[in-house]
Formats: sequence, structure tokens, C-alpha cells
Amino acid sequence: AEMIDQVMDLVHREVEKADCLQGFQVVHSLGGGTGSGLGTLIQQKLTEDYYDRLISAYAVLPSTLTSDVIVEPYNALMSMLVLLECTQAVFAMDNEALHGICVKELKNSKPQYDDLNKIICRAMTGVTTCLRFPGQLNADLRKLATNLIPFTRLKFFIPGYAPLCKDSYAQRNANLVKELFNPKNMLSATDPFRDGNYITCACLFRGENLSMREIDRQLNDITLKNRAYFVEWMPNNVKTAVCNVAPLEGGQSGTFIGNTSAIVTPIRKILDSYLKMMRKKAFLYWFTSEGVDEMEFQEAHMNISDMCDEYTRFGEGYDEETDEEGGPASDGDSF
Repeated sequence: AEMIDQVMDLVHREVEKADCLQGFQVVHSLGGGTGSGLGTLIQQKLTEDYYDRLISAYAVLPSTLTSDVIVEPYNALMSMLVLLECTQAVFAMDNEALHGICVKELKNSKPQYDDLNKIICRAMTGVTTCLRFPGQLNADLRKLATNLIPFTRLKFFIPGYAPLCKDSYAQRNANLVKELFNPKNMLSATDPFRDGNYITCACLFRGENLSMREIDRQLNDITLKNRAYFVEWMPNNVKTAVCNVAPLEGGQSGTFIGNTSAIVTPIRKILDSYLKMMRKKAFLYWFTSEGVDEMEFQEAHMNISDMCDEYTRFGEGYDEETDEEGGPASDGDSF
């Protein structure tokens, strides 16, 4: 909190240099004190000062398999509440999936933080490709949010990337579409084809000599073959964007953004860990001594649980006549 004024001064200076500010991207981890505390405080300040700009967050969720901070459930729970209230799009990743990609796909038995960050960087560069380069079909941050978020609270995305290495299946066979839907390439430890249904998703391609006809054909084949895993009440819920500029390593690449009810799997793991500690009020005094009221934790738990219930309800389908949420946020244009 002592640093927030200095941070916002730097932000204001950079904003003044921008010709056409579209929004902000915040990258932080939800498990540690700095990422969850300072990171979410920055987002709250950005919302206050730039309420009409889009804020997207690349958030790394904690995992019990790779935990190094005991109070991660508390930190993550309070952070997710801020993400729910202050951001327009959340790209949710977790350390378990990132470690799994390094070990199983990249054959790195002892990954370091630099290795994990490189994977995150690939996904981020894919999402922002259309902002930085011209292409056949462009998709800026606001258009992505408009097409991917049917209801206000359903804004936690699962990102993915292919190919993860140069000699991967996707690079050899140019079958990017199939690999983008492969759970092994997802940056969150969940399987959308097993743990939920797709509400909306987007596939962003970059590279030379990309055939829109071939991409559309492969996407159509996958959606028809896996129709049971896409919600019935959202027709044409797969969007595409294409950029003709190849990635730095050359060839072709694809970035996947999935809005799926399977995201509740890693979130509920955090909620379960939080409840186990809160029943005993373990380590709670560290937070109450700093001015955090116990009711704030209960409010955060209730809001995140409600969001998970919404994801489950909309992922399974809903009755439009009895729905109290109202219609989608916007019909949106296709990319």
C-alpha cells in the first residue's frame, strides 16, 4: 500500500504518452503476498482512475501440488473477489498446468520460474497479436471480451497455446486447430472435455500462408464431433482471428481462449483449501492484525461460490424464460 502512489504516478505518465489507450493488462500471481495484495490494489486504482477502459488480468492461480506459501488459499480468495469486481477479462492459469507442460511436453524435469514465464509470455503474445500486427481478421481486447463473455460474471478464461515446441505435432502436421483443443496445451489444470462444457471460445492464429477455408473446415469438424461439449443455447460460439505475421520462432502458431464451465475445477480446489483452514481459523490472525475483517473472507467466499454455481448452471444449459440474469451482455460482432 505504501508503494501504490508511486506505481500510479508511473502509470499516469505512460498513459499520457499513449495516443489511443484501449486498456490495461495486469500480470500477477494470486498465491503470494505481492501479487495478490499489490497486484489487486493496482487493479482497483486503475478501475477508479480509468473506469471506461478495459482491464484484463493474466492471473496465475495457486496449486496444492506446487505450493510454496501456506496462506495461498486466503490470498487467492481475496484476489479473485477483486478480479470479479474490477476486471473485464481474466486469463486464469495455474502452476500445476505450467509445471506439467514443462515436464511432459517440453521434457524439462526441473523447470524454473523463467521456464514457466516463457509459456505465459507465448500465450500473452498470441492474445495481443492482432493489436500489434495487421491481419485478415482482427480481434482487439474489447472485441474479444464482447464475444467471449455472455454474462457479466462469466469472465474467467482458460488460455492455451500451440505449438509448445518446434518439433511438436502441431508444427509438423500444421494441425493447429486440433492441438489448440488438446487439454495438454491448456495453461490451466483442467480438461474442458471432461470437467465441463464450452460456453464460448476463440482461436487466434498467426503465421504466413494461413488458409481461412482450412481453418474454418477444421473448426467445423471439431465442433460437430464434440457438439455435446458445447452449450446448445449459444449458436456459433467459436470465434477466430488471423494475423499474417509469423511468430518469432517462425512457422505458424495458435492461441486458444476458452470460456468454459471447467474453470470451476481449479477454483473449487482453492475454495476447499480455504474452508479447511478457515474452520480452524488457521493463520487468520495475520490478516485480522492488518485490518482485514473476517466478514470480508466470508463475503469473498460467497461471491466466488456463486460465480462457480453460475458457470455450472450456464455450462449445463439454462431456461431463458426462467433466467433472472437477463440476456447476454452483447450479441457482438464476429471476429
